[in-house]
Amino acid sequence: MDYLKTVIPSNLFAERGTNIVVINPGSANIRIGLAQQDTPFNIPHCISRRTTQLPKRNVQDQMLNSQVTTAQHMERERAYDIIASLLRIPFLGEEIANSSYARKEVVIGATEAQFYQMGRVDTDPPQNNMKEPVFSWADVFEKNVPPPSVTAVEDAPNEGDTSESPTLKESKIKVEPNSRERKYREYICGEEALRISPTEPYCLRRPIRRGHLNVSQHYSTQQVLEDLHTIWDWILVEKLHIPHRERNMYSAILVIPETFDNREIKEMLSIVLHDLRFGSAVVHQEGLAAAFGNGLSTACIVNMGAQVTSVICVEDGVALPTTHISLRFGGEDISRCLLWTQRHHQTWPPIRTDALSKPVDLLMLNRLKESYCQIKEGEVEAVAMVHSYEDGMPPGSHKTRLTALNVPPMGLFYPMLLVPDVYPPPPRTWLKDCDDMLEDTWHMDFSGGGAYPMWESYPVYQTKPKKEDDIGLDIGLAEAITKSILATGRIDLQRKLFCSMQLIGGAASVYGLIPAVEERVLHAIPSHEAIDTVEVLQSRTNPAFVSWKGGAILGILDISREAWIHREDWIRNGIHIGSGRKYKDSYYLQAQAMCYMNL
Repeated sequence: MDYLKTVIPSNLFAERGTNIVVINPGSANIRIGLAQQDTPFNIPHCISRRTTQLPKRNVQDQMLNSQVTTAQHMERERAYDIIASLLRIPFLGEEIANSSYARKEVVIGATEAQFYQMGRVDTDPPQNNMKEPVFSWADVFEKNVPPPSVTAVEDAPNEGDTSESPTLKESKIKVEPNSRERKYREYICGEEALRISPTEPYCLRRPIRRGHLNVSQHYSTQQVLEDLHTIWDWILVEKLHIPHRERNMYSAILVIPETFDNREIKEMLSIVLHDLRFGSAVVHQEGLAAAFGNGLSTACIVNMGAQVTSVICVEDGVALPTTHISLRFGGEDISRCLLWTQRHHQTWPPIRTDALSKPVDLLMLNRLKESYCQIKEGEVEAVAMVHSYEDGMPPGSHKTRLTALNVPPMGLFYPMLLVPDVYPPPPRTWLKDCDDMLEDTWHMDFSGGGAYPMWESYPVYQTKPKKEDDIGLDIGLAEAITKSILATGRIDLQRKLFCSMQLIGGAASVYGLIPAVEERVLHAIPSHEAIDTVEVLQSRTNPAFVSWKGGAILGILDISREAWIHREDWIRNGIHIGSGRKYKDSYYLQAQAMCYMNL
């Protein structure tokens, strides 16, 4: 304790962070890196595998019922008009050509600098204004293997050195020695996997969808887990340069979203300890890690990811299970709404853009959203470069006027605008026998304190009735935050939480979101509640990496490591009921960690 009070934090990270890998898996991206790093690698959480199946599917987890129904379309249009009224812009069906045609013509003919000043007021202007990157098709062929006498290994495009892991290299190169014949790569991970031409014999897989393992009739449990293992192993070798033979000298911290169930967490722990061969591991809850990452002991954490938005309250370093609410929408839904808005206004060029079956199109839409979408009153427009990726054709560029750019992010408050059911969550039948990760199932008194061979025989004892997935469709972000905080039931804590809201995740970076959240949460509080002040606290670091950073800090400060699970114990016995190594214990901050945070 005395050491933690006197040591310089940077020295502490340098001393203890060299052999700790922090893994924060998400539906669309995985944040992973050594605890001593300032920021993690942020890598698309996907893999494309070579396929010979006919007819070929471009996306493994593509849902069959992905068409927007008439009712959803009508709800979406109604939501648009409600937002238009609030933002003081024309309604969806209004004829605005006569009133604004001349002004728009002037804008289109203006210089880029003039338009930027007219269309945006950001304090942090987009870096890629009018210069959005063109994503070229990924090279799906392996480079030829050099003769045995040559020691250098030629890198695959845009990837790191793999010479430290012959096993991984052999799994990716399937050619005979000295052969000069071009061979397809067996799998491609990360952003490259999103940039594979639809004409190539590859199928994209996303092992996590809407905050759960993406298990379905088209994507088996075994395939999902194999893909998770392959992606994580590829990152460890290619990005972190940790070969298999050295893994036992490293420990892993899993920073897990609140949406995951116990069995899903068990499977991830098995991948880390059994398949990836880490020496030890611990699980931390994402919301709690986020609070610690920003130096807070009490806060309302609002995590806006690519596909799920979660709200949970933390009090004195303890996550409160009854406050957890998950909403089935996120940043990718805003990107899809951006495309819908432009097509409705007929500003999108006549190209075949499909965010569901063409991952490279979603990649482009995400970049456009990050650069131009914002929340402010009045008409918000911009001139941008839109790219087309037609089958068998080189990427094309189209200079386009984008309009109503402040409408899509307002879908966070009016979710029917986003139509989240286009990508429903995976079926949950395989998890019905498991409890929620936040429910306490460890209070049973097991005589003898014996160890169970493996998790498959671990009995589930529930202390309260099983509830359905707490995934919301009918409430927006402001109502979810208000409902979560009021669920604490104590006026003193409620007042503190309403003034300690923390927005994290990739979608939290939308310009104008903070004042919009404050205004709408204040109006969402019932009039009979004695609360008249709300505040969103500024994040100390990139909102997308706060949870990862908190996990790194927790791992470095956890001196005793009583809650850590060692590889030998996991493989031999699983979890020892009644012992100190229960992964759910890691939801509670250690005393020395709290002491360090409050310095």
